[in-house]
Amino acid sequence: MYTQSMDIPDAAEKGPPESASAASELANAFEARIDADGRIEPQDWMPDNYRQTLVRQISQHAHSEIVGMLPEGNWISRAPSLKRKAILIAKVQDEAGHGLYLYSAAETLGTSREQMLEGLHSGRAKYSSIFNYPTLTWADVGVIGWLVDGAAIMNQVPLCRCSYGPYARAMVRVCKEESFHQRQGYEALLVMMKGTDEQRAMVQDATNRYWWKCLAMFGPPAADSPHSALAMRWGIKRISNDELRQKFVDATVPQAKVLGVTLPDPDLKWNEARQHYDYGEIDWQEFWTTVAGNGPCNKERLATRVKAHSDGQWVRDAAMAYARKYRERTITEAV
Repeated sequence: MYTQSMDIPDAAEKGPPESASAASELANAFEARIDADGRIEPQDWMPDNYRQTLVRQISQHAHSEIVGMLPEGNWISRAPSLKRKAILIAKVQDEAGHGLYLYSAAETLGTSREQMLEGLHSGRAKYSSIFNYPTLTWADVGVIGWLVDGAAIMNQVPLCRCSYGPYARAMVRVCKEESFHQRQGYEALLVMMKGTDEQRAMVQDATNRYWWKCLAMFGPPAADSPHSALAMRWGIKRISNDELRQKFVDATVPQAKVLGVTLPDPDLKWNEARQHYDYGEIDWQEFWTTVAGNGPCNKERLATRVKAHSDGQWVRDAAMAYARKYRERTITEAV
């Protein structure tokens, strides 16, 4: 899917800068393709800001998939049954795969895997704030599937129409798998809600803790989101944060009624005039505090990720050594 990256020259390999007229023609051709709702591929000319916006968004998305494995991975050894353990292992493996798809897509833009990981491990690069909260009970795993993955699907389905081809194509498979994750999380909660009073209380408690954080996942309103306008102009982003948040609320309220839980918002009610649910104010101060690295589990998540990367160095070294030997043997046999 991503072999087009071989057509992108390194910075040192680029020829002399285009003349003003040539640069203008390239920019006009780019804008015309965007206006026609066409796809931009790695070998195509693109503005530096477009490339940088994509690298930032795709790498942050990849980081979120990788760090997102940690809260759930914490429960693999404590799952209540073999069935739930197998499902959770499969889901965590899916998230790892999503991260790899997305890192590969970002690499087609001329950034390296090492650069992206260094940004994550140093704390400079961001990932979704939702993964900086603890998973206190087994119900949290189900609520992450229902609400967190449900919010992710709402945000990611429009990315299947992203103007950048490799990102859009990667998102097709990601969204299919995330849809399964959402359903399995909801099914796990349905089973718990048919159980004991203690189990039902666990589901309600987890819902209370995650609801507002999931609403914040969509990002701040357009006025407070510095990159949204340009991303929408270029077709990277298709729907505003507030529109996505509203769609999520409208879809989730009926699900909560079927499940039998109360969403923790006294202002949540149907607005007949708008044909949408009204909801209360989000605590954006908590959101920005967590994004800045001061959430409940920021340091723990980052330290765990850095340690895992360090502990796995021998695997990467062995893989590279094998690749070298295989290449040398292939060349020798060809001669």
